[in-house]
Amino acid sequence: MHPFRRALTAIALAATLTLAAAPAWAGSPHFVDDKVTLTRSGDALTASGKVAGLGDETQITVTVTADVQCVNPGNNEPQAENKGATVAEGTAPVSNGKAVFSVTGTGVVDPSAPCPGPQTLAYSDVVVTVSGDSFDPDLVFRSDSTF
Repeated sequence: MHPFRRALTAIALAATLTLAAAPAWAGSPHFVDDKVTLTRSGDALTASGKVAGLGDETQITVTVTADVQCVNPGNNEPQAENKGATVAEGTAPVSNGKAVFSVTGTGVVDPSAPCPGPQTLAYSDVVVTVSGDSFDPDLVFRSDSTF
């Protein structure tokens, strides 16, 4: 083999191996407009939003946690063991470095019984966490509103 051809083959092989071994790359993951929308319907809480800057990521995982508790009609929190934490988790596909997500769940304060009447379920300190294989740290959105 001619020395010049051998050198070109070696360069091409090195470039191929470098590209094949490159990790998935996220550009600059962020919530679009720095916003996540939180809505409530009945006892269910929904977190929805859009994440961009995900680069080659193929899927994101969205986790919603909150302080979940029963409150009485005067919006007081009884001193009882009626609190919960994780509300929902789901995944969303990434297309062209962007993902649109909507995750809905219902908090549980006591798996054996709902809030005793006339108390209702309330969510506070809601945290939406978005994670992916190619970025660290996770994206985190916090709301101090009560739903």
